[in-house]
Amino acid sequence: MPPNLTFAPQDVVPSGAINAKAVSPVANAAAASGTEILTVRNLSKIFGPKPERAAELVKQGLGRDEVFKRTGNMVAVNDVSLSVKAGEIFVIMGLSGSGKSTLVRLLNRLIEPTSGQVVLEGRDIAPMSTVELRDVRRKKMAMVFQSFALLPNRTVIDNISYGLEVGGMKKAERYEIARAALTRVGLGSYEKLLPGELSGGMQQRVGLARALAVNPSVLLMDEAFSALDPLIRHEMQTELLRLQKQEQRTIVFISHDIEEAIKIGGRIGIMKDGCLIQVGTPAELIQSPADDYVRDFFRHVDVSRFLKAEGLLAKVERGVISADVGAPAEHYVNQLIDSGVECGYVCDPSGRYQGCVTPASLHKTGARPLREALLKDLKTVSPDSDLHELAAIALSQEHDVPVLDASGMLAGVVSCRTILKQVMERRAA
Repeated sequence: MPPNLTFAPQDVVPSGAINAKAVSPVANAAAASGTEILTVRNLSKIFGPKPERAAELVKQGLGRDEVFKRTGNMVAVNDVSLSVKAGEIFVIMGLSGSGKSTLVRLLNRLIEPTSGQVVLEGRDIAPMSTVELRDVRRKKMAMVFQSFALLPNRTVIDNISYGLEVGGMKKAERYEIARAALTRVGLGSYEKLLPGELSGGMQQRVGLARALAVNPSVLLMDEAFSALDPLIRHEMQTELLRLQKQEQRTIVFISHDIEEAIKIGGRIGIMKDGCLIQVGTPAELIQSPADDYVRDFFRHVDVSRFLKAEGLLAKVERGVISADVGAPAEHYVNQLIDSGVECGYVCDPSGRYQGCVTPASLHKTGARPLREALLKDLKTVSPDSDLHELAAIALSQEHDVPVLDASGMLAGVVSCRTILKQVMERRAA
């Protein structure tokens, strides 16, 4: 009898994304485990006099415009709850006036909330004193602004080290940290220049380096790239992803651009009229929008390049043949036929994927080694392969597409039916 033989049906329903990103060695234990580092509970902000009256009307179900007409109060953020995991980029997006920029300023109490909680690493920031809050902003929750917010009369290195200077760090030590941060954003030779001598993209890199220098638990970025030219903006997005891959920072990123959001966001929260409408991965939002408002964000975007194999695959809970590929192929014929599936996925004893077999290929190979029964032309993909690549493969082969992680292990499969369904939905939209 062959060892450890199980089979999976040919058409499997996707069961969610598998995270194939390796955790950086510098990431902390919380990032490695995906622990919640920032939690927002029922957070609201109502601008204007007597917000209690406006809050009562909101509870009665009145919309933002009607509340404003009756009270003169603006409901900027309405009962928002969310959590951010250590090591992820969480994007908050929405149209102008949706409340996203107000929300990010509530996170570090640049704006005082009307009600609700913001809990950072287990501590509610609401009851903190001014001194405690200043310490949190300087060490735990740094911010990168759209306007760069650099001090024009200070050199690049002095801008980057400013937060460390305010904290009382000696010049030699803070310069050493600032230079390291500057090198990480690709501006290692510009430390003596003034901000006015730099391009917009370079100034934004300095702003990012300044935030990184204090090594914050959470990095807040309020439309940090929206003022940049398209090419520079693309470069900064790529730079942020590069740094994230190396360091696994926890980032809350505000954006009004859906393409930017789905390019950099691990998860995205979409806001409308101060309310958080839906939170999910880009694939979840694309495939299962909560309403027409969410759906409309993707209407004019080619989302095929953002739909990745990791978001469409299903784990193979049955269907993995763990065997030495030198074993006789005929040992597996009857079990495969009895299982009623069309193919099995062969992995060696260490778990590395070797290939796919069918009853016909096993029967034809007979007593010869199992490796000779492996289908020669079955293509595999990585978790970050997009729908375009998947569609090209699905049209050229009849079996599901195996997805392999960076170590060559079988992460799961994407069924051809799922791929073609997604392609047809994109065309219909």
